[in-house]
Amino acid sequence: MFDTVVVATDGSDSVKRAIDVALDLADRFDADIHALSVIDASEVDASPEQLQDEFRTALETTADAALGTVEERADQAVTTEIREGRPAAEICAYAREVDADVIATGTRGRHGENRLLLGSVAERIVRTSPVPVLTVRQLDSATDGDETVADS
Repeated sequence: MFDTVVVATDGSDSVKRAIDVALDLADRFDADIHALSVIDASEVDASPEQLQDEFRTALETTADAALGTVEERADQAVTTEIREGRPAAEICAYAREVDADVIATGTRGRHGENRLLLGSVAERIVRTSPVPVLTVRQLDSATDGDETVADS
């Protein structure tokens, strides 16, 4: 049913559970796991010109750490990639390129709870993805870890 699972990560706390769910899904179906982190080009472009290179480097470091987290949690090899562009568009394009069966993502990213139900990137992925999207909300810290994937 699932041969390729893509997990989109930005290193935020809200994506941690999505990583666990994606890894569990890949394990249950013996699927390949791909982890993707996208540097938002608009954030880099909006920064002062003299700081853009340093900012891009900082975002690359964050993206690399986010992908490292997926690799550390996985019981199998993980294909990782960092891209720069519009996050939702890059995630959907990547899913097409690797012939993904599902994309897993958190409901909110680094910009926090500025949206009521879904973050703007997650919402855009859901609306434009060529494959099913599994959005995974972060549990309250009081219940985090007490529920299994089956409870999602």
